[in-house]
Amino acid sequence: MKDQQKLLSIIIPCYNSEKYMDRAVRSTLIGLPEIEVIIVDDGSTDSTVKKADEYAAQNPDTVSVIHKENGGHGDAVMTGLNAASGKYFKVLDSDDWLSRKSLAIVINFLSEMEKVHTEFDMILSDYVYEKVGKKKKRRISYKDVMPVRTSFDWNYIGHFKPWQNILMHSVIYRTQLLRDTGLTLPKHTFYVDNIYVYHPLPYISRMYYLDVDLYHYYIGRDDQSVNEKNMIRRIDQQLLVTRLLIMDHPLRTIENRRLRSYMSQYLAVMMAVSTAFLIKDGSEEALAKRTELWRFLKEEHRYQYKYVNRHFLGHAMQMHTKAGFFIIKIGYTIAQKRLGFN
Repeated sequence: MKDQQKLLSIIIPCYNSEKYMDRAVRSTLIGLPEIEVIIVDDGSTDSTVKKADEYAAQNPDTVSVIHKENGGHGDAVMTGLNAASGKYFKVLDSDDWLSRKSLAIVINFLSEMEKVHTEFDMILSDYVYEKVGKKKKRRISYKDVMPVRTSFDWNYIGHFKPWQNILMHSVIYRTQLLRDTGLTLPKHTFYVDNIYVYHPLPYISRMYYLDVDLYHYYIGRDDQSVNEKNMIRRIDQQLLVTRLLIMDHPLRTIENRRLRSYMSQYLAVMMAVSTAFLIKDGSEEALAKRTELWRFLKEEHRYQYKYVNRHFLGHAMQMHTKAGFFIIKIGYTIAQKRLGFN
């Protein structure tokens, strides 16, 4: 179907995305033959199916479609990873979009690197929160964390603030490396993007940071998975992902000190998110789940707990008094309003 060597595969998982997928798909169609766009229709029952097929028919050298039974976001990403032919791999959710100008800069950079036979395991870029009702958009930049527009490894990573964690929005992986890590994402589970950005980290050695606002993260729809009410309702899926991350890489085996510190901070943030939502739920069942989650970490993965407990969030989230619960809820509310992450 496509004779041109593809440098970047952009995977767009779609499930009943008819209302917003156009912006996502069109943001990738910038007339550059190095781009491959794979729309993964995850068992949609609306006009997503028709729209996806139309984009493929209109852009046969760039767009292809995979229709599959519903398996959830992670299963759609894995389907796209198995089908990708590009040297690098990027996930674009169907309600988000890419900056066309920044995408052109990324492709130009990848093309220049191909000419000098240089490749990277992970390429990072900035992203923008496009929150409903907010005129001022929040930009997440990594300029104070990592070298700009130069090759580097984990030894040159600085301290990530909790809101600066590497997210799906900010990362491009080398496709074969991602496959070689043995990445698996559970079906019918939300929040698996945390596994997607955490699991590959110890396999990555060579990185590059492009300080461009590539990804625009649309947030604020009532039906989004990160909506607070939905996160409380789906807390068991959040807990599952948190447990999978705890079990993924024994931190004591991570030799690079800076990488180990970052990964332990990521786990601390995941524990904090899970704890905060369980406390906000406030039911006896939810509080019992909180106790069990921390027991699981402290008793069954004590070395992981040792590293998580070094971080302020990991330590603070273990308060058990009513006053402590109040502080956790207020702290989360303040952070949510200031940072606008859901």
